[in-house]
Amino acid sequence: MPADPDDTLASVRHSVLRVGVSPDGSLVQADGDDPSGSVVDLVDGFADHLDAEPEWTVGSEETLVGMLERGDLDLIAGGITSDTPWLERAGVSRGYSDIDGADGRTLVMLVPLGENAFLSELESYLDDEVGS
Repeated sequence: MPADPDDTLASVRHSVLRVGVSPDGSLVQADGDDPSGSVVDLVDGFADHLDAEPEWTVGSEETLVGMLERGDLDLIAGGITSDTPWLERAGVSRGYSDIDGADGRTLVMLVPLGENAFLSELESYLDDEVGS
């Protein structure tokens, strides 16, 4: 059974899912108070699955990865591809190419390093929603 050394899955469930996103075409638009787009819809669904309320932070990938490392975010989503440069600084989900707006790219999501139960729950949800 995967474990979370920092208890991310347990702390997010029935609480708040802190999500970082970077604008990227139809995947993530950040025009108003809350972002929108196909990746945002997936994360909203994952938050519902966990009975959590998403709390959004919009920024550059570098800024968001720093926040993830400091424990200020639980998840980063957007147009991040499977060849991400953040492999040593974040846990990376399996790649998904069937997300609306991916335009042939294989997209991944980032979680805190070592939070394997949280990552496993995310991947199970994404497998059900968009396939593996």
